[in-house]
Amino acid sequence: MKKALLIVSLFMLLGAQAHAKIVGSFKFKSGEPAAGPVGNGVTDLKRGNGVLWIGTGEGLCRYVDITSLFESYESVENLARGSISAIWAEGDEIWIAAAADSFVTSVGENLPFGTGFSYSRDKGATWSHFPQPGPTPIQNLCYDIAVVNGIVWGASFGGGLLKSANGGATWEQTAPDSFVFDPNSRLNHRAFSTLNADGILWVGTAGGINKSNDNGENWTNFNHTNQQNPISGNFVVALAHQKTDAKDIIWAATWKAEDLQEEYGLSRSENGGLTWTTHLLGIKAQNIATDGPTVYAATLEGLYKSPDYGDTWYKFPAIMDENSGEIVYTNEHYSVYADMNTVWAGTADGLARTTNNGYAWDVFRAFESTAQEGEPRTYAYPNPFSPRRHNELGGDGHVRLQYNSKSDTYVTVKIYDFAMDLVATVCENKFRHGPADLSEVWNGKNDYGDEVANGVYFYSIAIEGDGAYWGKILIVN
Repeated sequence: MKKALLIVSLFMLLGAQAHAKIVGSFKFKSGEPAAGPVGNGVTDLKRGNGVLWIGTGEGLCRYVDITSLFESYESVENLARGSISAIWAEGDEIWIAAAADSFVTSVGENLPFGTGFSYSRDKGATWSHFPQPGPTPIQNLCYDIAVVNGIVWGASFGGGLLKSANGGATWEQTAPDSFVFDPNSRLNHRAFSTLNADGILWVGTAGGINKSNDNGENWTNFNHTNQQNPISGNFVVALAHQKTDAKDIIWAATWKAEDLQEEYGLSRSENGGLTWTTHLLGIKAQNIATDGPTVYAATLEGLYKSPDYGDTWYKFPAIMDENSGEIVYTNEHYSVYADMNTVWAGTADGLARTTNNGYAWDVFRAFESTAQEGEPRTYAYPNPFSPRRHNELGGDGHVRLQYNSKSDTYVTVKIYDFAMDLVATVCENKFRHGPADLSEVWNGKNDYGDEVANGVYFYSIAIEGDGAYWGKILIVN
């Protein structure tokens, strides 16, 4: 149960970070496509026919290959509302699951709940929606979806393993073993990941990895204690299939669960689950992608790559956009997709893409333009800002101070306390190209390198030839 709550807490963090500022009036089939995804907490990435589907803490969007543009779905009929918790896509068909949070009086805290499933068979032009199956949606949300021979499988925490044989019209709560479904007492009935590997169904739970050769009729369970060469841990949050002419591999992100002998890491099987090797021990992997012999792992400690089926690994350095200088201020990677040497990385601080092995990146972020009519010329996000929790990288947190320039100019940004005493100079006479939407970043420290106290701080952005603009930041640690 402890590990299940950890995953739920992580999901809630995604929603909280994404709410800082979202892209404004951009909507699919209404206005211009957005310059980035609809939210900055990127939960899932899946490839469809000519599009990359992007799940965020603020909803669904897609990147269209032929136009190289993002299109964001907002207030679309029959699209499940809330944060996107799962995506499955193949060709023109896509299934999504979504979730939100609600205050539960009996426990005195916000808990997530599933807002249901939606699917489209025409690449997102029209949608059908189904409510979250189960007696209650609270702590019943879907984390992964797979379709095997027309049967839709959803891995849901409180709802267990969900199955629909009629396109979502009705759902069955089932279990990946021979026991009566009881997620309260059986860890193996709390499902978190699913995979279709050439018609074989794999399901990851809080009690190991389950395999079915007959689409759920019969099951084999692999866990940390029932094999001589087992998985690293019983809490299985992601699954992936790597198939080349040379190898056929099942990958799993396996987390430490109840047993003290378990470890965080990746687990790999080349013989259908009979034996496993473990990799990246101590690392909390969230998602796995493969491209030929190459394996990518999105983890809470960063993005990792193996060029040789997992035999050797290296970690990508911090991501920075080669053109704008925009930095991804987090180690927390939640999703990854790779194909034809193009890698997409979904993080807690935006989406990034590389086509040359990470030597250069494009960074895409959601923000509200200060150049729009009626918008302030500057704002800070996240706000309130916690230097110990928000956009943490290299031991520092980071808050963005958003603004725009109307032409090439020089910019000076300074931070003041409530008494209007100077606290920090973020930049001075910094050249900036324009017209452009821009941001400067403050780490919540004064000019002596000390973390500032909690309270209200003011900042000024002086733009040469334009004027000085002021904003306010609330520091809360």
